[in-house]
Amino acid sequence: MDQEQLRFPIGRYTMVKENTPHVRRALIDSIRVLPDRLSEVVISLDENQLDTPYRPEGWTVRQVVHHVADSHVNSYVRYHWALSEDQPVIKAYDQMGWASLPDAKTAPIWMSLDILTAIHTRWSYLLDHMSSSDFERQLSHPEWDQKLSLDQMLGQYAWHGAHHMAHITSLIDREGWD
Repeated sequence: MDQEQLRFPIGRYTMVKENTPHVRRALIDSIRVLPDRLSEVVISLDENQLDTPYRPEGWTVRQVVHHVADSHVNSYVRYHWALSEDQPVIKAYDQMGWASLPDAKTAPIWMSLDILTAIHTRWSYLLDHMSSSDFERQLSHPEWDQKLSLDQMLGQYAWHGAHHMAHITSLIDREGWD
């Protein structure tokens, strides 16, 4: 498997301008079930497996789990900003820096699995109650030099969860940890 496949096991994300109602529903559902799916995959891994990088020079499984929680907490907050402010400029964060902190490198994964369960429950509730015009609301990411709609963010974060799930499941398959 080459580095590109190891980095992007489901392919790179392709931004869409707008989701159909059917696609939007599927994306919301994928966000809703991610914590349970991720828990099912990682719960039986031992400490050595959790501390195995999913690719050379990549994060460990533990860091990936903590990263997904960090990222999705930020997304939830970004949704609130965009829904309550007019085209806010969101706060970016240093993902590599966060992944290097002691909690990301050594904390038990149940901490982030609990965060994911709580935030995804609340986030999917919000998503279920948003109108079509709510999904059109925009925010600006300071590193991307473009405005993004909440519809675009929905697709990106649904992909993000699947992307990191595939990092872990691909590693499990390659290592024969089933």
